[in-house]
Amino acid sequence: MKKFQLTIIACFTFIAFGCESVLVEEPQSQIVPSLFNTSAGVLGGIAGVYNDIRSQWGTEGFSTEMQAGTDEYIQGSSSGGGPAHTYNGLNGTNFGSAWGIAFTDINTLNGVLKFGEELKDPETVKKQYLAQAKFLRGFWYFYLVQTWGDVPLHTEFITSASQAAKRDPASEVYKQIIKDFTEAAADLPNTPTAPFLGKAATKAVAKFFLAKALLTRGWLTDNQADYAEAAKISSEIIAEKGTYGLDLWQDFGDAFVPANDYGKETMFVSDHSNDAKYGYYTVGGGASGGAALNLTPWFTNWNYPSLSGVNSYINAAGLLVNSGPSGMVRDAFYGRPYSRIRPNSHKWTSGENAGKNYILDQAFVKRDIDSRFSNSFYTVYIANTTSSYTATTANNSRGIGNTLRPGLDTVVWITDFEVPGAPQFIGSQPFKGIVVPPSLWKNDIFPALKKFMDPSRGSNFNDPSTRPVVLTRFSEVYLIGAEAYLQSGDKQKAAELLNVIRQRAAFRKTNTAAQNTAASEAMKITANDVTIDFILDERTRELHGEWMRHDDLVRTKSLVRRIKAWNPEAGPFIKDFHVLRPIPQSQIDRTVEGPKFPQNTGY
Repeated sequence: MKKFQLTIIACFTFIAFGCESVLVEEPQSQIVPSLFNTSAGVLGGIAGVYNDIRSQWGTEGFSTEMQAGTDEYIQGSSSGGGPAHTYNGLNGTNFGSAWGIAFTDINTLNGVLKFGEELKDPETVKKQYLAQAKFLRGFWYFYLVQTWGDVPLHTEFITSASQAAKRDPASEVYKQIIKDFTEAAADLPNTPTAPFLGKAATKAVAKFFLAKALLTRGWLTDNQADYAEAAKISSEIIAEKGTYGLDLWQDFGDAFVPANDYGKETMFVSDHSNDAKYGYYTVGGGASGGAALNLTPWFTNWNYPSLSGVNSYINAAGLLVNSGPSGMVRDAFYGRPYSRIRPNSHKWTSGENAGKNYILDQAFVKRDIDSRFSNSFYTVYIANTTSSYTATTANNSRGIGNTLRPGLDTVVWITDFEVPGAPQFIGSQPFKGIVVPPSLWKNDIFPALKKFMDPSRGSNFNDPSTRPVVLTRFSEVYLIGAEAYLQSGDKQKAAELLNVIRQRAAFRKTNTAAQNTAASEAMKITANDVTIDFILDERTRELHGEWMRHDDLVRTKSLVRRIKAWNPEAGPFIKDFHVLRPIPQSQIDRTVEGPKFPQNTGY
């Protein structure tokens, strides 16, 4: 939150509003409504909400809720198991980390909107403050309604404790979301403006979320007007990208270079900082969890220091067995191993997908010309320590000895094709490290997602990342627009939008101009290629690991069908009612006045 220039940072809690002031000389024990009549109070309220977004996106539990148990991911060796991955036993006691935080923030925003009208600041400044509050309220309600359906709808500032609560129809919640995003878009600036710098909400961000909300409501009600409006807004954002300072990088990989985190393709982020005034990060602390820590680089990272033995071999069951010294130690470049989830490379032996795995044979099938697989995953691990082995070492079938050279020799090569002689040979040629083709990928060795890796931490490689968590990239505008046009019946326009990001994905800096032209042409699709499944696969290629897959499948009414088709762990347990998550049991237990708070069907 260092992007905010505040004279006060306020911490808000639902109903009670206790606060420990950070940057004022006279800490107050309570936040009173009159504080919202000051610029400091309004900014403190907005900053507190941005901070709470940070306490969800990028954290372990929330990331699992948004991604695990989908077609994209199955469990890693350290997943811990559980219903988030399989849906088996999912209930209100093991889901819903953001429920209370969202309603806390909504009430804070209602206070900002109620009392912020009385600010004495210039009208343009006041409008921006209130527009930020409207956007953030819409943002949280959009998350809530996608996750739980009917939820309590509050637009008034609550100052009295109550033990009564009710759920309002999702249709009413969507009306409020669309109203908030529409009004926010009218008053937010085209580009970030002080005190909301970096990549806080702008006009384009509000318009994008408006388009996405309309598209989502359109799927729920088959409302052609919503589809058409979502398509129109997406096209407007693209047409006006220069006004908003937005564009695609020529190279897909450049979108994930740390220096570009706040660049032209990034639309909306949740900031992180190693400054204790603005975050929860202690340099050298090696934190493994807790509030507001960005741990995203680690969740899909296998334990490469412990499982990359240079004499690893295939046992009688056909499984890769770790053996011999490792040429790897943990470092900042390859990241901290967590191995919670892994790319879904399960190979089906029967049924409609027999012989296929989702990642290689469905999503990233054109890896020869589509750069997004190589730009998304680590497949080559270069020695960062010296290891020696001899011809007589157990499990060394090479018959030779060798010493790995740090910075030069490949210790692990995770290929996307089968290699005869793997893991110790390439054909008949001895390999210094090990080769791991798809047939040997398993829950403890697999391509690690590299999009979010943070090599900036130097020797403090166990520390959380201080890169921002990027919630929205400009490329998703094309994907939402394409989906909206498809649903509107204009497959030609959908194909045109998809071709922009597909042809961008064909570009490689190592290609000649002629090679890039040929690759770009080979990536083009026609209107006849566009289906909702094609768009979902395209979203995997473009957005893999970016905290939205469960919502994508729910929105497009594809959750049950695609999980049954692709996820062997969740497929046997997924049911139609899982499109909505279970209401947290704590909410049900605390509603003791008036009617009981109803649980979602099936739980």
